[in-house]
Amino acid sequence: MSNAATTFATDTELLTAIAPATGGREIFDPATGELVGRAPEHTTADLEAAVIAAREAQPGWASLSHAERSAALNAAADAVDANAEALAVLLSREQGKPLNGPNARFEVGACSAWLRTTAGFELEPEILVDDEGGKAEMHYRPLGVVGAIGPWNWPMMISVWQLAPALRMGNTVVLKPSEYTPLSVLALVKVINSALPENVLHVLSGGRDVGEALSGHADIDKIMFTGSTATGKAIIRSSADTVKRLTMELGGNDAGIVLPDADAQSIAEDLFWGAFINTGQTCAALKRLYVHEDIYEEVCAALTDVASKMPMGVGLDEANVLGPLQNKAQYDIVAELVQAATDSGARVLTGANPVAGQPGFFYPTTLIADIENDNPLVAQEQFGPALPIIKYSSVDEAVAMANGLEVGLGASVWSSDLEAAREVAARIQAGTVWINKHGAVDPRVPFGGAKQSGYGLEFGVAGLKHLGQPQVISY
Repeated sequence: MSNAATTFATDTELLTAIAPATGGREIFDPATGELVGRAPEHTTADLEAAVIAAREAQPGWASLSHAERSAALNAAADAVDANAEALAVLLSREQGKPLNGPNARFEVGACSAWLRTTAGFELEPEILVDDEGGKAEMHYRPLGVVGAIGPWNWPMMISVWQLAPALRMGNTVVLKPSEYTPLSVLALVKVINSALPENVLHVLSGGRDVGEALSGHADIDKIMFTGSTATGKAIIRSSADTVKRLTMELGGNDAGIVLPDADAQSIAEDLFWGAFINTGQTCAALKRLYVHEDIYEEVCAALTDVASKMPMGVGLDEANVLGPLQNKAQYDIVAELVQAATDSGARVLTGANPVAGQPGFFYPTTLIADIENDNPLVAQEQFGPALPIIKYSSVDEAVAMANGLEVGLGASVWSSDLEAAREVAARIQAGTVWINKHGAVDPRVPFGGAKQSGYGLEFGVAGLKHLGQPQVISY
């Protein structure tokens, strides 16, 4: 364990430390098409070596006290802070998100915040029974080796969501980032490992074969996965033979309901960022907005006005707060869904007119009104900068539409009447329902999905417990 964080002055220095000079897989900037760097191509043999090393290191790591492991996580947070700008620039170049707004610098800051908050959680034995008949205590023991598989939309932050509580509980971790954004995670782990003992945290930049081998590996005790429902189901199947513990944060298509007493002007900017944070590429972003007919046009106008003021472009330009789609496949999904909406006769408030021939996977900020609830843009998760706005007449109708899909990650209710909003929130089938905000995750507050948006909890002491094996001692 190092006493001082390794500091990299620039993203170029970081790349030199993590990437091969030749060979590997080329990673391109989704905003410009320029080469960012080369990612090492790890294999299943590399995975095997990493799992063996993590397994051997785990008892020593678990033997440390919670206070000692917490100190290591705080040191890791210090290392992230010391390298924050280099990490943010690399993230912007690889993922596409701008430096400013709720984007690259925000994400790197969230990494250190989650490390520090997780380090501070107390997890004492719980006294279940203590009477004349005896005593029973609940303890939580480390599971062993945790396999973490992350997405490309928030590659650094979600990696920390996975690794921080796993390490805090005394597990070791083998992390596999998305093939689209390996450099960001390799760099983050390089920085964090300057504060950790050797072999406690491993990262492998591999393809689908490495992910499949990780999820079915006999010496991996738990899988944490954030990504699509389809991939989550495949991981569940491949983990069955070894009866692994699983935390699955899967796809969402979050609904927002604006009640008739809401103030359109005061909520417009929060509505916008609820939907368009990270240019809409967020699992728990607002993806379908239900607005009461009494204020429908007012909300549409207010949102359009906010959207017109949000610059989109290359992430390294300090002026921009919206960026490109991270990859061509996601760009095509957004373009096809918006086209289906316009073909149906829905009203385009803004956007829906990508400029042909420009570099990068930029899709304009798009708001679509007068759209039916069964339109593909509403019924399918778009995961990009396009928001359908659906008119409703009664709250019962809005709740039924919000609950009408097989997913339920997050949702929101917008109202000037808190009690009325809470009553509606209680009727929504989602793991989290926010009031007058959307997607506001907090490291202290448990987070998880309902229905096919997954199972298991992350964050808070409850999330920490999901990284431990419950053990009752009764006497």
